[in-house]
Amino acid sequence: MVIPEAAERPAERPRLAVVVPALNEAHEHGILRTLEALHAQEDDDFDLVVVDNGSTDGTPDVVRKAIAEWGRLRWHVVAEAQKGTGAAADTGMRAAIGLGAELLARTDADCLPPPGWTRAVREALASGDELVAGRLVPRTDDLPVSRFQQGVLSFALWASSTFGKVRPGNQDEGYLGPYVMTPGCNMAITASLYERAGGFPRTRIEDVHEDRALVNAVRRLTTRYAAHREVWVRASTRRVHAWGLVRTLGWYADHRYRPELVDIR
Repeated sequence: MVIPEAAERPAERPRLAVVVPALNEAHEHGILRTLEALHAQEDDDFDLVVVDNGSTDGTPDVVRKAIAEWGRLRWHVVAEAQKGTGAAADTGMRAAIGLGAELLARTDADCLPPPGWTRAVREALASGDELVAGRLVPRTDDLPVSRFQQGVLSFALWASSTFGKVRPGNQDEGYLGPYVMTPGCNMAITASLYERAGGFPRTRIEDVHEDRALVNAVRRLTTRYAAHREVWVRASTRRVHAWGLVRTLGWYADHRYRPELVDIR
């Protein structure tokens, strides 16, 4: 994997990189919307690594076209043939570290970070925490979501977080601190801690929730991690629409629900 030489940037603060795994996100509400949201960040001092995970719909072409049109010299597209959000995210994180990034943030190709997201990420990491767990707010621009459904989804996220704290798989005497639900589509970590923890496991989403695995690896190394509500993104609700709330909760709770099609588009 070869990434073009990084463009010039101010050297007075730690280098931040944003990683976005992507698979078949060339549709109307896909990665272009995410790129537009990142292009509009108030704190524009960041690299971007989009990891194409075997798309067949022209997703990398959409990204390259946006990069060219907007003149984003610090934005890159890399490929990862091994299927899985874990493998794709790990490839992106390590590519970002290769660019010199000291701070790493991740969102997904169906999420919309608000304009202050990268600034909030920097401030959260500057607080002393080495891993930051962000907050999810339902998207409403891609699929219809009523106020009642928004409330139900918020409750579902709270229930998932609460269950995670008592889940047997998250209990071990080797953990230095409590479990904190850290969604892979909205998290940040220092490059140093990422490497010390071994990074995202290079797994398929059907096999392992790579975000939970990374958090538990971090818990064996430090207590400098926390949820930061000011770090938030709008996340797609397409799984809930496709599977229903109960099945979606079952999917996130140890894959108790296993759909035939995981990659919902």
